[in-house]
Amino acid sequence: MRLTTKGRFAVTAMIDLAMRQDGGPVTLAGISQRQHISLSYLEQLFGKLRRHEIVESVRGPGGGYSLARRAEDVTVADIIIAVDEPLDATQCGSKGNCEGQDGAKRQCMTHELWATLNQKMVEYLDSVSLKDLVEQQRNKQAQSSVLHDSREATPARSLGARIPNSVFDMAR
Repeated sequence: MRLTTKGRFAVTAMIDLAMRQDGGPVTLAGISQRQHISLSYLEQLFGKLRRHEIVESVRGPGGGYSLARRAEDVTVADIIIAVDEPLDATQCGSKGNCEGQDGAKRQCMTHELWATLNQKMVEYLDSVSLKDLVEQQRNKQAQSSVLHDSREATPARSLGARIPNSVFDMAR
């Protein structure tokens, strides 16, 4: 599978959007800042996502983007295909136009292997919804919050009497 940053960034930006859209349209500038993705790159990606009716835009003050469909109705495959990301693991393309040493066009010996891999990848990515990814992310954040809270609740041990604070204290 040839998944480049275009597909990865599009999926990441869509997760960010889906997690925040309850507060109204989400700005690309906000996504850019949170996810460290170039604003101009996001503008290109979201133009394609809008043309594929995955997101819709709201202009003017308070504008931004929101999902055009429910998160459970948007799959990772939809997002990747919308941004024109190829899902082809074959080197010869889906039709099997390999070029032999003699210059003749024929299907390579491993074409079926890679074509089957392509099919399995698309099936898998089509089985994962944006809602699944958002829930996964929220669960991670909740676990992180619980872990952080439990660390704060544990009283810090007072080691100040035993550990010198500076090289000068060591001399004492």
